[in-house]
Amino acid sequence: MGDEGGKLSTAGHRMHAELAEIWRDIDRDPAVNVAIIRGAGRGFSAGGDLSLVQDIADDFAVRARVWREARDLVYNVINCSKIVVSAMHGPAVGAGLVAGMLADVSIAAKNARIIDGHTRLGVAAGDHAAIVWPLLCGIAKAKYYLLTCDQLTGEEAERIGLVSLTCEESELQAKALEVARKLNGGAQTALRWTKYSLNNWLRMAGPTFDNSLALEFLGFTGPEVQEGIASHREKRKPVFPPPPGDL
Repeated sequence: MGDEGGKLSTAGHRMHAELAEIWRDIDRDPAVNVAIIRGAGRGFSAGGDLSLVQDIADDFAVRARVWREARDLVYNVINCSKIVVSAMHGPAVGAGLVAGMLADVSIAAKNARIIDGHTRLGVAAGDHAAIVWPLLCGIAKAKYYLLTCDQLTGEEAERIGLVSLTCEESELQAKALEVARKLNGGAQTALRWTKYSLNNWLRMAGPTFDNSLALEFLGFTGPEVQEGIASHREKRKPVFPPPPGDL
């Protein structure tokens, strides 16, 4: 994931589409056994570009397209036959976090900052959270972090089981390569079939994910997300309007 001019990497229209599709390319490439996803520069991913978020809220055609991409991103990572290793440092938010958390082996720097910021933005926690967080760290921890948008360090994420491994940031790339090389030297059919079998836990949670994603994108049509976008742009605490009386 790129880093231009020292800025943290955000997912705009093009990157969001490419992040969903790349897993099909990896799956079909006979030269690839293991893929590593990492962020260039100061962080792993900084979430969605605010202009993309605004376009989702304002334009039905964009909303429908990005909903499909968000769905495909989750299912394409799950269904990719090749092993995926993620190496997360700095902020890990948004679409990049989806791939980072759904990776077969997720590695976070101890000082990484993992945040699912959906409810802070004013939409339901869709993306990947409902399909995998409860399975990784349990429903109590998943609810706490998804409802509050509190930040987790990589060290805390590893302690509660949200990520596979943690290490010092200076060792992150070497650790990811070490794990990838170990997996690359294994019996590939056995590894891929083991991944396929284990990922049936995620496939069984597919209806829960589909519901969460639909509710997230329904939220993009409401007033809360407009306040969420404005508060991010103005770097202030949001003041959300009251919910409809019959919600």
